[in-house]
Amino acid sequence: MHFSDLGLKAELLRAVADQGYDTPTPIQQQAIPAVMTGRDLMATAQTGTGKTAGFTLPILHRLFSGERLARVSRTPRVLVLTPTRELAIQVEESVRTYGKHLPVTSLAVFGGVGINPQIANLRRGVDVLVATPGRLLDHVQQRTVDLSKIEIFVLDEADRMLDMGFIRDIRKVIALLPKQRQNLMFSATFSPDIRELAAGLLNNPASVDVAARNTAAETVTQRIIETDREKKKELLCHLFQTRGWHQVLVFARTKHGADALSKTLDKAGIKSAAIHGDKSQGARTRALTDFKEGKLVALVATDIAARGIDIDALPYVINYELPNIAEDYVHRIGRTGRAGMEGEAISLVCHEERGELKDIEKLIKRTLERVVIPGFEQSAHAAPRPVQPPRGPRKPQQGRPQTPKSGQNPGGPQQHRTGSRHR
Repeated sequence: MHFSDLGLKAELLRAVADQGYDTPTPIQQQAIPAVMTGRDLMATAQTGTGKTAGFTLPILHRLFSGERLARVSRTPRVLVLTPTRELAIQVEESVRTYGKHLPVTSLAVFGGVGINPQIANLRRGVDVLVATPGRLLDHVQQRTVDLSKIEIFVLDEADRMLDMGFIRDIRKVIALLPKQRQNLMFSATFSPDIRELAAGLLNNPASVDVAARNTAAETVTQRIIETDREKKKELLCHLFQTRGWHQVLVFARTKHGADALSKTLDKAGIKSAAIHGDKSQGARTRALTDFKEGKLVALVATDIAARGIDIDALPYVINYELPNIAEDYVHRIGRTGRAGMEGEAISLVCHEERGELKDIEKLIKRTLERVVIPGFEQSAHAAPRPVQPPRGPRKPQQGRPQTPKSGQNPGGPQQHRTGSRHR
């Protein structure tokens, strides 16, 4: 099947061809026709399957077809709700990329940056609004956004939304939307909580399931290197220096650990940067841009900060430390091996992480290959010590996080019709 077989508008096919794509991924093959009919959709898809284009393309097709084309409005017609600012930026970039030959206006709004530039852009009018829950409700409270004309509502990464404690915010947003609208819901897993949310949101939805629950991408080669905790930094530097790696996404458990690891890599001559929730939006955007452009060899990230990172042909993901939650391992390695490309995920595992490794292997139903690196073997008599957990609770309390005080702008004034919020 080719994109030209899906019935998309010529302007959209041109934009797809501009990106060098010809064959849709499985979720695109199933989701695009379903969305174009106007039906609600429940899609279960792991990261890296092309789901963003899977809803962006048919939404743009619907907005600029038939009677809809003549409709002029300064208020948003499409609302996409995402859990993190990085994902909001990614989705809005997708709208601009595929809508480049159409008169579509889009905007991403999120916290961690000043609200006034967002207000100015909303006043100028926007067709597609991409938002994180907290900042969207800030705009609602200040009456700077009108959601009464929303025709299509997308809830992206619903499972992560629930994990981050956004269920109350989601329900507040849904209550503000018109009753007559199309709803699209995407989730990597379909837990009982997700089923309950879907039941209250979706009306006779089409169903798309392109990945079994909690399965690791088959295009990713997964390996374990067993070593001691004290040897991990030296081992990581050794791997970079001997394997000629480039564009490697490295996961650390904590914000402090990510910063420390990035400094270690820099001292070893491996250009790197860290991204996490304490970094300003400006710093995070610069680091991600430099990484995508190849100016950085390594990007060290925490789990939340890495959500929404979408890099074509990312070759390697390194778990410097295993996550506390086994499902997060699947999300981590899903950053590579995307859209049919091959990737490699390597985890550095010490004695103290054997429990986490056992949970991961149980979840993905496979025993991962063990690799020994001479000089970095795991000591047979090492005394296990507790692994330091990330600071703060794994799952926030219900309700949205604390809103920055008026006037705060930790991310600086930057805004280019896209902006996000770490909520």
